[in-house]
Amino acid sequence: MDEISRLLGAAGRARSDTLSSDATQSTASRLALRHRLSQLMTCVDDLDPRTELHDKVVKTLDSAFRSCARRANRPKKDHFRLHMVTWNVATADPPEDVASLLHLNSPKTPDLYVIGLQEVYSGPVRFVSDMILDDPWSQLFISILAPRHYVKVSSMRMQGLLLLFFSKLEHVPFIRDIQATYTRTGIFGYWGNKGGVSVRLSFYGHTLCFLNCHLAAHMKYANERVDEFERIVDTQTFDCKKAPRIMDHRLVFWFGDLNFRIQDHGMHFVRSCINNQTYNLLWSHDQLIMLKEKEQLLQEFEEGPLDFQPTYKFDLNSDTYDSRLYATWFGFNGKKRKPAWTDRILWRVRPKSPPSDEPDLKDVKGRKPLKEEEEYPLKVRQELYTSSMEYSISDHKPVIGIFTLELTKMYQTPLVSLHAEGDWSADIDSMVLYRPLQPFPSSTWDWIGLYKVGFSSVSDYITYTWVKDDEVAFNEEVMQVFMSKEEIPVRGGECVLCYYSNSLRCIIGISEPFKVQESKVAVAEGLLPERINGLDKIARSDDF
Repeated sequence: MDEISRLLGAAGRARSDTLSSDATQSTASRLALRHRLSQLMTCVDDLDPRTELHDKVVKTLDSAFRSCARRANRPKKDHFRLHMVTWNVATADPPEDVASLLHLNSPKTPDLYVIGLQEVYSGPVRFVSDMILDDPWSQLFISILAPRHYVKVSSMRMQGLLLLFFSKLEHVPFIRDIQATYTRTGIFGYWGNKGGVSVRLSFYGHTLCFLNCHLAAHMKYANERVDEFERIVDTQTFDCKKAPRIMDHRLVFWFGDLNFRIQDHGMHFVRSCINNQTYNLLWSHDQLIMLKEKEQLLQEFEEGPLDFQPTYKFDLNSDTYDSRLYATWFGFNGKKRKPAWTDRILWRVRPKSPPSDEPDLKDVKGRKPLKEEEEYPLKVRQELYTSSMEYSISDHKPVIGIFTLELTKMYQTPLVSLHAEGDWSADIDSMVLYRPLQPFPSSTWDWIGLYKVGFSSVSDYITYTWVKDDEVAFNEEVMQVFMSKEEIPVRGGECVLCYYSNSLRCIIGISEPFKVQESKVAVAEGLLPERINGLDKIARSDDF
């Protein structure tokens, strides 16, 4: 509008200046804007269409209208709540109640849960069993979150490091390109007691990466911790053209037992600051904050204020900081460990791409395409950063970070829609109808699974069928897939169907819940599970 004002001013229209400059520039005042437009129309009527000024006004108006149209057509921004936990559990078994850790009683339910643990018990026998079945910590979180309609989308384990990613069921078809990996940094880089595990994915088209680390311990190894972090970031790669490395992702969360300490200050001063809750007096000597001043990589990450007690080191089963004396060589006693914020959650939003020296490419209408950051913005706001003092099974306290992700979705519909056709029961083969809604890389390894409502993970299916093996073309758009009656539960129940894409490593379509009917044949022949179990007990009894 400033350009229009300048052009019209050259035409000598005195009434163009009747409004104050503040009102002219204020887009918040609709009344002033409407009055200005009314004046503008009068001025345009008086312009000679044969003059250069007329052409300039037309071009300026066209540009203004295109800008308004882009804003009007821009997709709305959505907000997603992310609940993160990091906890060094010191090989302890999980507590019975983690409701406060997950804020289960909060009126605001998270869309995503990301849980990173360190020092999960990984003795030889337990570690082998955990490779076959979920470890006790995973079992606990799954048992609590699955009934609340959260699905474990991905997990990664490297000895004592464990990373879990849960999502509300409604978001699962929009979480794609899921990959997980790990890097060892302990004992010459060959031992996995230290290092990092990560999960990367695409969330409504935005690339996210979550990196859970356990770095070198002890006060004097601050620089080594930075070196380990840099090594993890440099070596972890993914089979993804859009974001092959951690720092290529739009949003990265770095968290875990990072082991940075409070240096220089003595034990008495540190504990005095904690007792008085003057935590800010300790920040300038926190090693991570200090190193951020000189390490470029660390400067790219943000962290909320440390307005909570240092989370290490506590006596077990208490809220008392380390009070024990440690036996060392030749009978000497070691020092008590000074409290420190070893457990942290940081994040990094990828900086906007710098201007390119290459000529701008334009579309058929002569408009410059918007960069991804401009067309699909992503912002992060931290809502809470605190420790949970009530848990005392470890010498660390868990740290909780709650975030709001504000983003514009790059897509609104799943890749596939599917539903159960007709009545379903274990008496007859059943039929699934599915329809691709958008192009995607289909594979002979794609499958459709039958799940109970409230299923916990991709692998928690009742049965499945290979799409290509049992597929019959129904028409040009809808495909028909048969599912054998042999694997359908005789008791029936509320179920959903999920289409799993092997190429994208994720579920890309979920049906509406539907009822699988109880098997009439099984009922008539007394073959329901509880009936069979009862007959087995009778057969084994002495009275039979």
